[in-house]
Amino acid sequence: MADNKRRGEDADDDRLNDEVVSDGADDDATDAEEPVSRGGTATRERAKAETAGKVGLFGRIARFFREVVAELRKVIWPTRKELLTYTAVVIAFVAVMLTIVAVLDFAFAKGVLWVFGNPS
Repeated sequence: MADNKRRGEDADDDRLNDEVVSDGADDDATDAEEPVSRGGTATRERAKAETAGKVGLFGRIARFFREVVAELRKVIWPTRKELLTYTAVVIAFVAVMLTIVAVLDFAFAKGVLWVFGNPS
């Protein structure tokens, strides 16, 4: 009996007896005439503007600002603590990279002067 209860064997038997449940929707059937919209307000506004015909200069500028506002509402703004942490990480990283570049610059300058000689 221990051989029959090895891991995975009883699960295989259950999977064979499971029924496939269909929700009635055909996966192949799609509405080609209807565009799929996955965006937010900006996408809906753009779709309305495209179907309305030619839009003037001020209409395009207004649409641009509406889309900018819609995108800014989607942004997850950092808290003050996160902002200070991110700033500290960036400053520390820049300081480390600055040190590495300065040391390499000094070493290569000394190496070039040693190879080609010091004129003074």
